[in-house]
Amino acid sequence: MGFGSTAKKLQTVVDMADKLYTKLSELKTQLQATQDTVEGTNERVDAIGRELAEQRALLEAIADEQGIDTDAVLDDVAATDDGREDTDATTVDASD
Repeated sequence: MGFGSTAKKLQTVVDMADKLYTKLSELKTQLQATQDTVEGTNERVDAIGRELAEQRALLEAIADEQGIDTDAVLDDVAATDDGREDTDATTVDASD
């Protein structure tokens, strides 16, 4: 085996390493973007959760002021939702 053949093989390895490095750099950038998106989403979800808790507290205060039993209302909603889930589970799509 001559030096020309060895140099060609070595160049092939260098080219493959360069492509691999480029691909890893791209993946690193994509991973960082994904992490940034996840962090942003978590912050928005936390903010929505806080806002929802505030709205719930306000609604409960208004309901109490109006003499509405919020626990009874929530129980009625839960019972209605349970009935819908049972109905939805047994519904057959006529297009099948």
